Amino acid sequence: MTQPRDVRRTGRTRAYWETTGAAHTFTHPLDPELLAAHLPVEGRILDYGCGYGRLVLELTERGYRDVRGVDPSAALVARGLADHPELRLTRLRELPLPFADASFDAALLFAVLTSDPDPVAQESAVAELARLVRPGGVVYVSDVPLQTDERSRARYRAQEASTGTYGVFRIEDGGTFQHQPLERFHELFGRHGFAVAEERRDVTPTLDGHTDLRVQLIVRRRTA
Repeated sequence: MTQPRDVRRTGRTRAYWETTGAAHTFTHPLDPELLAAHLPVEGRILDYGCGYGRLVLELTERGYRDVRGVDPSAALVARGLADHPELRLTRLRELPLPFADASFDAALLFAVLTSDPDPVAQESAVAELARLVRPGGVVYVSDVPLQTDERSRARYRAQEASTGTYGVFRIEDGGTFQHQPLERFHELFGRHGFAVAEERRDVTPTLDGHTDLRVQLIVRRRTA
């Protein structure tokens, strides 16, 4: 039996998302074409790591009927509910979440793996989505892999000694993030019973005012 795990971010990372990080405007946009092709309007959808509910609100405005969000940050959830009290946003305190297995037809995972460099937390998040998304259902992933431009590579090299991992870095306001090889995303979801159904790449703004190449994945939970 899976034991509940405290998923509140610890130390520097947790403090960041309760203070400075909670004031950010998040930047990864939904792709309307991907959305329409893979997420059922009538289905149950979970935004895992919803922040202040930006995507929950957008999905609701697009006609999605059953959307809810969870996030570990009390400050972000409070911000979202202050602006839009009608949204179903909940603070994620521990795993497993209080939903039955296969409760959702689809889930969103937007910039969650970038925002928490802890590999145990990343593994736990995807394992929980594998429990919650029904067989045949999908997770719509938007994240940032390792970048190849010189600015990014210089930052990775400069901070590798202090962070311990090439691709883990801190931005000026104190946030710690991770870019990792694209194949690790595939491996992570593959370990938990998902197969990549579609992959797209484009450019997205970052929290610190630059742009990065992002990858969007639709991963489908295997039926057997």
